[in-house]
Amino acid sequence: MDGILLHQVLQWHHMLTAHEEYGATSVHNLEVNTLWDGLFHTGTWVFTVLGVGYLWRAGRMEGVRWSGIAFVGALAVGWGLFNLVEGIVDHHILGIHHVRDDLGGPLAWDLGFLAFGALLVLGGAMLIRAAAARGDER
Repeated sequence: MDGILLHQVLQWHHMLTAHEEYGATSVHNLEVNTLWDGLFHTGTWVFTVLGVGYLWRAGRMEGVRWSGIAFVGALAVGWGLFNLVEGIVDHHILGIHHVRDDLGGPLAWDLGFLAFGALLVLGGAMLIRAAAARGDER
């Protein structure tokens, strides 16, 4: 969602737009940012494929029952954890971009991104617990 919606559709930021030398001020800078966006998204897809592989392996274990509710909850937890890690590392520690670099990188948007990630983690955990309470999952 971050890469497609925020980077490409809304064009609020790219991987390096917080740096003055790579701001979205020229075609060359946008090319550099597009390359780094692509490398970042390639990495996220590698982790996604690995995660699906682990999920597949876990689902084949004896005694594990598949649950749509628990699966959606796990997806939400994963998405939320991604937002938290990416937001803390890229937005705050490294400062390579912010949610709204097009507005100068207001802190409120970065904090809102972290809050959304935390809500996804909490909501996903609640779905997983609900599935376990119903006996959908071991």
